[in-house]
Amino acid sequence: MMTKEHIIVLGIETSCDETAVAIIKDGTEILSNVVASQIESHKRFGGVVPEIASRHHVEQITIVLEEAMKQAEITFDDIDAIAVTEGPGLVGALLIGVNAAKALAFAHDIPLVPVHHIAGHIYANQLVEELEFPLLALVVSGGHTELVYMREHNSFEVIGETRDDAAGEAYDKVARTLSLPYPGGPYIDRLAHEGQPIIDLPRAWLEADSYDFSFSGLKSAVINTVHNAKQRGEEIAPEDLAASFQESVIDVLVTKTLRAAQEYKVKQVLLAGGVAANKGLRSTLETSFTTLDTMQLIIPPLSLCTDNAAMIAVAGTVAYQKGKRATLALNANPGLDIERM
Repeated sequence: MMTKEHIIVLGIETSCDETAVAIIKDGTEILSNVVASQIESHKRFGGVVPEIASRHHVEQITIVLEEAMKQAEITFDDIDAIAVTEGPGLVGALLIGVNAAKALAFAHDIPLVPVHHIAGHIYANQLVEELEFPLLALVVSGGHTELVYMREHNSFEVIGETRDDAAGEAYDKVARTLSLPYPGGPYIDRLAHEGQPIIDLPRAWLEADSYDFSFSGLKSAVINTVHNAKQRGEEIAPEDLAASFQESVIDVLVTKTLRAAQEYKVKQVLLAGGVAANKGLRSTLETSFTTLDTMQLIIPPLSLCTDNAAMIAVAGTVAYQKGKRATLALNANPGLDIERM
């Protein structure tokens, strides 16, 4: 049993196709972080099927919870709070985690703390380095591409977001065009490193002062390039197309992040979200920020980029310390706004 000078938070994450439970001590130390992935189940459909995802969560949640508790070597008497992803995400998937968290909170009389999924991705960086404010987070995932400015803990201001496709969504659609397996992002990333960015593809800069993103036109340009080449009977090297697509995405992401970081005079720039695992993006960010000694770039390890519950427990620890609580009326909120957390 843990001594009570420490804050122990159990995190639950079921927003999409990973069933995850983690135990975090003091918001910085991982005692356990267990993830059951469903990729193999969804691969044959080329994307996540919500009904299948929900059923898998039902099957896995108890198993994953027991394993997390076993690895952490604690009991429910040691836990100070239970943090759970309230949203955004697939409503059926979210409901499994929310109801599991409510059941545990009720059964063991433990405070319940709701967490925004994107806040979790941002706070995954606290497991790498103590956060210093103000900071800027570049959030890049399958469903989100955002620049989030934080003046202090639990204060989120979205200064830029995608107007259409998220970067990760564009990656998956381009991968499908190139007949690559799901999820497409890692395959495009690997293929891009084998090719040269010699194909001219567009970059959507939008208005001069905008930090918003748009990847729909780029995705369409890739699809049209492949289609037109087939009509002319020409061969396009898939590795060159992947390299050209990835360079276009990364160029816009890094340029806007760098400009926002300088304008807002932040102390740290954080990378967050599933696409944060992209080697090309990580490398370009590191190179771009090398000369800026006024701000620190933090990039989480690959294990903390994709959906996991450690990030939810860390964000939950901060929210718990600030007095945030939910009642047993807590419900899944698939359209949850991070600025209203």
